[in-house]
Amino acid sequence: MTNKEKPMGKLFEQLVKFGIVGVLAFLIDYGVMIFLTECFQLNYLLSAMLSFSLSVIFNYIASMRFVFVGREDMSKSKEFTIFIILSLIGLGINELFMWLMVDKMLIHYMISKIFVTGIVMVWNFITRKIFLEAKN
Repeated sequence: MTNKEKPMGKLFEQLVKFGIVGVLAFLIDYGVMIFLTECFQLNYLLSAMLSFSLSVIFNYIASMRFVFVGREDMSKSKEFTIFIILSLIGLGINELFMWLMVDKMLIHYMISKIFVTGIVMVWNFITRKIFLEAKN
């Protein structure tokens, strides 16, 4: 195996793990959002914010345990703070695109959430890799 194949294999493995964690986080996010909106009649934006926040906690624990190798030069509190900041930006992206798709484009909130999750997922992977993962 050449040196070029090893990093690509590691990246692919990391993407698969990120995808698995992401699917589980999405199920939490999506399920809680629908539950809060349909059962408690909360506004979809409030439901989306609450469900997103809950899924972020799961995502942090799972991502830093199974997907990314944390930096040794960073404390866990700093790592969590950066994770939360990146997630808050992701939440802003989530809310903006949910509002655009539901209120402006008139796409049902359940359908919109699926597309918006893909956008936020790309943001999450790239920024976590840049800011939280140990460099080789």
